[in-house]
Amino acid sequence: MSSFVFPSPRVTDPAQFGRVAVLLGGTSSEAEVSRDSGRNVLEALRARGVDAVAVDGIPALAEALVQRRFDRVFNILHGHKGGGEDGVVQGLMEAFGMPYTGSPVLGSALSMDKVRTKQVWLSLGLPTPRYVRLLKGDDVHAAARSLGLPVIVKPANEGSSVGVTRVFADADLDSAVELAIRYDGELLMEQLIEGDELTVAVLGDIALPSIRIVPKGQWYDYHAKYVAEDTQYLCPGLEGAAEEEIRDIALAAFRAAGCRGWGRVDVMRDRNSGRFYLLEVNTAPGMTSHSLVPKSAGKAGLGFEELCWRILEQTLPEETLA
Repeated sequence: MSSFVFPSPRVTDPAQFGRVAVLLGGTSSEAEVSRDSGRNVLEALRARGVDAVAVDGIPALAEALVQRRFDRVFNILHGHKGGGEDGVVQGLMEAFGMPYTGSPVLGSALSMDKVRTKQVWLSLGLPTPRYVRLLKGDDVHAAARSLGLPVIVKPANEGSSVGVTRVFADADLDSAVELAIRYDGELLMEQLIEGDELTVAVLGDIALPSIRIVPKGQWYDYHAKYVAEDTQYLCPGLEGAAEEEIRDIALAAFRAAGCRGWGRVDVMRDRNSGRFYLLEVNTAPGMTSHSLVPKSAGKAGLGFEELCWRILEQTLPEETLA
């Protein structure tokens, strides 16, 4: 796409990165997806001559940090509770002065908490579906009445569509909550926006082309994301002013949440009104064969190896020149 002009790479010699830990796996509910992503990143960096080594999980990283075995970290852990998107591992790396890819402590922790991300967006006038924060013992039926069916019930701190249920009838609310409470943290009940499901990748200060996701089934669930081969990804997902608007909103949402480096912002577009609604920010998005950031980057002219290089470059000091 001719509208995307990327600056020249800041470095051309892979030796300038030193030894790189590709942090993957861990113990979150998204660990296997992370391992798949990590293998792809590792292969891409090595293909470009980078001295990259896989490190599985936070305890292994902590040991490596103490022993000063690496010069920087490419974080591709997903999720929380042993994943790398909740600010915990970012704090560990900050304490050791270790450069790392992706968002800092605040942006990571805030984005993992969907309720508090919404609170920040709403305070700035950014659009997001109406919601109710559910605590243990709350009346879910009353909450659904306040929002109006249909609604979505999901854990407030999980990704990859884990624990998510779309509820169209009051009788199905209890089973939706039963599924969501299997995961740690608060629950979120959200107004269901019916329409197009879109996502916008962010690389540095650039919002890449949007992707409209068209699953063969009714919903873009875990199976459609990581298993199915018949999900369609239309990129760019929109045209003209609508494409510009969604990219502007996504970049504003990313910055408002304290994020940096790279990530992905998920958005719904209401079928009737055409309005956009922000859903969440992913601060360490998937890099699998089904993943969306590589698809969008490719449309903008960046191949997978170049994308990984550009992400890793962000760990270098600003004054580093090619």
